[in-house]
Amino acid sequence: MSKIVITGASGNYGRGVTDRLIAQGRAQDLILITRKPEKLADRAAQGCTVRYGDFDKPETLAAAVQSADKMLLISGTRVGARVVQHKAAIDAAAAAGVKHVIYTSFIGIDDPANPAEVRHDHIETEALIRASGCGWTMLRDAHYADAMVLMMGPNVIQTGKWFSNAGEGREAMVWRDDCIESAVAVLTGEGHESHIYNITGPQLQTFAEVAAIMAEVTGRPVEHVSLDDEGQYAMFDAMGIPRRPVDDSEVAGIPWNSDDMVTFGQAIREGFLELCTDDVERLTGRKARSVRQMIEENAEMLRRA
Repeated sequence: MSKIVITGASGNYGRGVTDRLIAQGRAQDLILITRKPEKLADRAAQGCTVRYGDFDKPETLAAAVQSADKMLLISGTRVGARVVQHKAAIDAAAAAGVKHVIYTSFIGIDDPANPAEVRHDHIETEALIRASGCGWTMLRDAHYADAMVLMMGPNVIQTGKWFSNAGEGREAMVWRDDCIESAVAVLTGEGHESHIYNITGPQLQTFAEVAAIMAEVTGRPVEHVSLDDEGQYAMFDAMGIPRRPVDDSEVAGIPWNSDDMVTFGQAIREGFLELCTDDVERLTGRKARSVRQMIEENAEMLRRA
């Protein structure tokens, strides 16, 4: 069986992929890279190989990826500053003879007019992977429904208001688990090299429509309040959310920076993320799950907020 190296293996996405591969009996085939190996002691006990590796210390990655056939390159969290980090991992993979790099990218990045700050990180990383000589697959994930429903949802329910600068723009938010299961399908399947998959939810929706579903399901009043970009910045500034990326920073359950989120809302508003596909079903054999289902399954948690 081919050896699979997973970067950022102690994060939510990495843990989800690892769980599913272990369930398939692939523990012995997994090489898990993390800045904090102690966080993956449970994985070592399950039979995985755990290695220290740090995107910011390229010299640590050469040894970390040795003997791997495939790499799942999970994009880092430092939005706006990830290209150098990703390049270190790609260079290490190419030098070690990794045959296939699967990258967690983002939808809507082909259009250079897309204002989302994440676009730069992902389009540049994709170019580096293509130039590396390794085979490649790009998993362009849509906006996580988890981020809006599970992370921001409690605050929305508490206040009864959902503030955003996304206007009437539509997107097909996707469950992170659907992204994870799509990645597992690519890692364990054949015929995915040189393919781009747009991993989206099943329906294009505005934030106002999602807010209405949240109100209907929870029985709590929720109003979507449209802000302009400066108003959105002001809100995040008041919450103490940094404008630029800060590692391991989280404010009110939000781990991002406001430059990322404000330009993200602008991209939604201007239609750059209005993309809906059946790629989850093509890869996993089942339909992508809906935002409504996520709200319904977490309704009690939201009500308790």
